[in-house]
Amino acid sequence: MTGLDKMKSQILDEAKAAADGKIAEAKAQAEELIRGANEEAARLAEGISRKSENDVANYNERLASAIDLQKRTKILAAKQDVIAGVLGKAHEKIDSMEAGEYFSMLLKMVEKYALPQDGEICFSAADLGRLPEGFEAEADKIARGKGGSLKLSGESKNIKNGFILVYGGIEENCTIDAMFDARRDELSDIVQRLLFSQA
Repeated sequence: MTGLDKMKSQILDEAKAAADGKIAEAKAQAEELIRGANEEAARLAEGISRKSENDVANYNERLASAIDLQKRTKILAAKQDVIAGVLGKAHEKIDSMEAGEYFSMLLKMVEKYALPQDGEICFSAADLGRLPEGFEAEADKIARGKGGSLKLSGESKNIKNGFILVYGGIEENCTIDAMFDARRDELSDIVQRLLFSQA
């Protein structure tokens, strides 16, 4: 081999060695980049997985809360229906009382609502027609005990039951409907305690 061929061969060998070094270095860099990318991808996947788990847990919590709220709302509505039913039955019972019991209850109401003034007591046409003997005197006696007086009005009022007291042109509505309406919340609370407080 001539000197020139030797030199050429040496240059080629050095070039090949340099190229092999560069290729090895590039390969190492590529592997490092791939490893870094894989680690980053794993970190991202773990973060996404954790976020997904948190989202699912939050959704389940909200769903459980919504179901619980819906359940409590339905229970409350059912309780209110039961309470309304009990109050309705109580109202019906008063409507269907026999006359003696009914007018005895009205005398107790006169005792509660009569004022120490002179006044009139008014009834519906139906109650005027079945007023027991001595009721007016008994109502007046109760009113006198409170420092007033009550006389029976000859005119009927357009009411279903109970009575209206009139003092100097001012009417006090003592009908059963008015009593139930005025005390609905209080009566509802009483029924609530009686029916649902045993727990």
